[in-house]
Amino acid sequence: MTTLNITLLAGGVGGAKAAEGLAKSHYADSTKIIGNIADDDEFHGLWVSPDIDTLIYSLGDQIDRQQGWGRKHETHQVLSELNALGQDTWMTLGDLDLATHIYRTNLKHQGVSTSEITQRLAKRHGVTLPILLPTDDVVKTRVKTSKGWLSFQEFFVREHCQLDVIDIEYQGIESAKPTQAALDQIANSDVIIIAPSNPIVSIGAILAVPEIQQAIEHSGAYVIAVSPLIGGKTVKGPADKMLESAGKSIDSKGIYSCYYTFLNAMVIDEEDQQDTTWLKEQGLDVLVTPTLMKTPEEKTDLMSRVVEFALASQKQRAA
Repeated sequence: MTTLNITLLAGGVGGAKAAEGLAKSHYADSTKIIGNIADDDEFHGLWVSPDIDTLIYSLGDQIDRQQGWGRKHETHQVLSELNALGQDTWMTLGDLDLATHIYRTNLKHQGVSTSEITQRLAKRHGVTLPILLPTDDVVKTRVKTSKGWLSFQEFFVREHCQLDVIDIEYQGIESAKPTQAALDQIANSDVIIIAPSNPIVSIGAILAVPEIQQAIEHSGAYVIAVSPLIGGKTVKGPADKMLESAGKSIDSKGIYSCYYTFLNAMVIDEEDQQDTTWLKEQGLDVLVTPTLMKTPEEKTDLMSRVVEFALASQKQRAA
């Protein structure tokens, strides 16, 4: 019997929830994650990787569950002192969190790859699910607004996603090289799951890394996307604004249009079941099920069902 190989493309809180669900499922030993690094930025001279850290803290049960990011039992003495010194402190970095960023920055200065740094941080927090990076190069998501071009963190955290989105770019993407680990994982995948993450800036940034999307298209894997929308609304974050800026509808059709070149199936919430017929007309298999993952049980249940549906549908297609 061949070993099952599952890849999860993940970004943001939705990606971390999906990762937690798979980590607690029967499919944990078969799963590897490819995370988003395009939200990364520099603060106070330190390199911060929000999406990767949210993955690590969530899988290591160190996340602040109430806010969905940062460490639990956190203090903010360093930030308070920086504020007293007149520094910009809109990016909330706790004292424990800062240790992560100091460690990462020191290793980067020593020439250690971001993939290796991620592995060391994951090990520190007892994370057993492998986290791969799409690239070790610096790629930064930038958002064009009425205030001009902003980094994603400026738009997301400082401006609270309030500004209209005119355009989005991934700075440095043209020269970015994919990691061999990510390409090999995709090539050997039986099932590729796209987490309910922002399709434009979280998953979109991963797919924009040269060779990554082509690798998925040529992989032969069964690709299934979990929609981040429930009742045509985002659970968290600015995916609706991002979809609109890209000229896509804020519904299942808009999500489909982001992934249609390689997609086999979509998972949509019961509130969106009216989209089922249209999605099936595009040749997709459709799983309609509650997709809001609040409790650990809901995360595990949903992600187990996603894998089971993918495997059953794949078998049916092969018959």
